[in-house]
Amino acid sequence: MDIVGFLKSQFICHLLICYIFIVSGLIINFIQLFTLILWPINKQLFRRINCRLAYCISSQMVMLLEWWSGTDCTLYTDPESYHKYGKENAIVILNHNFEIDFLCGWNFCERFGVLGSSKVLAKKELSYMPIIGWMWYFLEIVFCKRKWEEDRKTVVQKLLNLRDYPENFWFLIHCEGTRFTEQKHQISMQVAEAKGLPKLKYHLLPRTKGFAVTVQCLRNVVSAVYDSTLNFRNNENPTLLGVLNGKKYHADLYVRQDIPEDEQECSAWLHKLYQEKDAFQEEYYRTGTYPAVPITPPRRPWTLLNWLFWALLLLYPLFKLLINMINSGSSLTLASFAFVIIIASVGVRWMIGVTEINKGSTYGNNENKQKRK
Repeated sequence: MDIVGFLKSQFICHLLICYIFIVSGLIINFIQLFTLILWPINKQLFRRINCRLAYCISSQMVMLLEWWSGTDCTLYTDPESYHKYGKENAIVILNHNFEIDFLCGWNFCERFGVLGSSKVLAKKELSYMPIIGWMWYFLEIVFCKRKWEEDRKTVVQKLLNLRDYPENFWFLIHCEGTRFTEQKHQISMQVAEAKGLPKLKYHLLPRTKGFAVTVQCLRNVVSAVYDSTLNFRNNENPTLLGVLNGKKYHADLYVRQDIPEDEQECSAWLHKLYQEKDAFQEEYYRTGTYPAVPITPPRRPWTLLNWLFWALLLLYPLFKLLINMINSGSSLTLASFAFVIIIASVGVRWMIGVTEINKGSTYGNNENKQKRK
């Protein structure tokens, strides 16, 4: 292992990265709070400012993937569609198989300049999470409780509010509703059999209600639906911890452009789409490639420059404080600092654990069982 690779794998580096992310994130959340005074005065200015503040947070995660781990991302798509990416509003359908698929989705947004304004359909609990959850609140992210009877009115209203959004945005949606596991897949296919739907080999049965409402509410705003299928070469199993350790992965993303012609046929269209995604997945496992032209979108420097700005701003006072504590010679002070380090270590491990598949949501395990009763 070279010296750079060795340093990237050291916990102290991970701790410093997380320190920069947490402190800068809380500072930005605090600034976002003050932007609320702009909402009744100039709503569009409020939105533009918060897009850029949100970018300061989310781009740090993308920086880890692009610059720290050096992960390669090859895009397979139609060259004619490629030139439209980032220049139009779109709904982006993502598969949900890997621990860092959300990060690859953000990387896709970053390469085409829509990371700061990107939207998601997220579970309500995330809105209470500091930094990312609070950031999403100011971005007018659509939160739901995953109980359609309670969610429908709220989701529709929040989607309609995006019709006059001043920035180009991509609305990222995982139609499967939860991350793929063998247990969830088995239950999902039992539901497919009970409903007379074709079984899928590599995906869960898509949830059609949320997608149909999203298309219906944003139809006059978005120009297309981008169906994207993510895979990693050589059977790589990427994790956020691996990215943090500087491990390089090789991501292949297949993107095709389409849009349902009839709102009433969204359900059938989505089921057909997932059957095709299954076929593409099968082809990828067999040949290691997708049926489209491979393109490597250039990395933009802004994620790295943003991270360097916050690193220079926040590391100096940290090191100065540490030196003063050591010079003080106080046992109580040093013990307090060690305690803070331990708490920070636990916090870092918890943040990483949120993305791990084996600690993921049970949504899809219990709900489908209840439906079959």
